[in-house]
Amino acid sequence: QVHLVESGGGLVQPGGSLRLSCVASGSIFSINIMGWYRQAPGKERELVATITSSSRTYYADSVKGRFTISRDNAKNTVYLQMNSLKPEDTAVYYCNINWLRTVNYWGQGTQVTVSS
Repeated sequence: QVHLVESGGGLVQPGGSLRLSCVASGSIFSINIMGWYRQAPGKERELVATITSSSRTYYADSVKGRFTISRDNAKNTVYLQMNSLKPEDTAVYYCNINWLRTVNYWGQGTQVTVSS
């Protein structure tokens, strides 16, 4: 079993920054992909960014140039640095870890609200 715990969400003004963290614990396969997804009210969950255990990254077009994903393999931790935040970034952000295309775990989510 794997447990993911997110932190760092909150309320921020447009143009501001937040840094999300997610710590994974349990039986984790060394070759994996960690990522962040988000779900706004009334919308489907969408991919924000992913990073492999070898640090290859992928970003949704909507966050390219504003968000940066990184990870610390020794700590089983993934980060999401979010800059130049917009109201449309408001959502619950979920951490995800997966491997072998069959194993998939989610965190409980952390709320990010961008509003003046």
